[in-house]
Amino acid sequence: MTEMGQLQAEDRSLLDVVDERTNLAGANKMEILLFSIGTGECFGVNVFKVKEVCQRMPLTRTPNMPHGVDGIVSLRGHVMPVLNLARFMGVARHEPLQSMIVAEYSNHILGFLVHAVDRIIRVDWNTVHPCDESLLNKGGLVNALTKREDGTLVSLMDVEQILSSAFGDAAIGELEKLENGHELCVFYVDDSSVARRKISEVLDKMGVRQVQANNGSEAWERLKALADAAQMEGKKLHDQIQVILTDAEMPEMDGYVLTQQIKSDSRFDGIPVVMHSSLSSSANRSMGQRMGVDCYVPKFDPGALAAALRPMLVGGRDG
Repeated sequence: MTEMGQLQAEDRSLLDVVDERTNLAGANKMEILLFSIGTGECFGVNVFKVKEVCQRMPLTRTPNMPHGVDGIVSLRGHVMPVLNLARFMGVARHEPLQSMIVAEYSNHILGFLVHAVDRIIRVDWNTVHPCDESLLNKGGLVNALTKREDGTLVSLMDVEQILSSAFGDAAIGELEKLENGHELCVFYVDDSSVARRKISEVLDKMGVRQVQANNGSEAWERLKALADAAQMEGKKLHDQIQVILTDAEMPEMDGYVLTQQIKSDSRFDGIPVVMHSSLSSSANRSMGQRMGVDCYVPKFDPGALAAALRPMLVGGRDG
């Protein structure tokens, strides 16, 4: 039996019971695939990013491969790079890398060599906490921590940061500046420093002001404070913030619950919520629609993000 078959027998298939998984939206829960890389530590990745798990297969080396990339492989019609996570992090491993996790992120498909895949667990987002900067976070490749049922610490991989570190960031070209853009403001929230940097660059090129938060819980506290202040001054928050842009998966409060909170508070009436996520499947889009998201933009296409924001900013100000 393959490792994926074992996972199906022991827990549930990664692709099984889609309706059950979509019901996690609004419940502030996520499912994590646990794995090890031969260092004795426990790592995890959001199940929605995983396409499949298989045995390690022969790799083809190519010239000038980035650090940590052991080679490429053709799998089900996709030629993809395969990353040796232990080598990429610069940590010593004591066990062979026998398995491969195939992950999809923003239309990129990437293989991760790992020692073994454990199982799938379900956790509350409020038990997932951002990595303390004072702790070893594997060069920024781990962006959050949670715990297994037995109390074992689980380090959650930041797939965005891994891709950025391994292959570099695509340059963001010129974007049309908005007339009177300095009078417009986007409030955005993302737990990935890579994503925040890219979003900020897009907004800068559009000439739009911006306010940021690092996770859903922090965003909701800041938004409530802004709404309270506007209410006390007898003003509409919509005149101060024209669009709220949120990631989907974030520590402490995910983007779906954040959207629910916003949409249930009349002080945010007229402010559209845009979900900007690497989880770009139709199931994830459906989740966002159920929670009240006004627009869904997959990461990371600067032109698509600017195109989605532009009419909301201009129309919002005109309205």
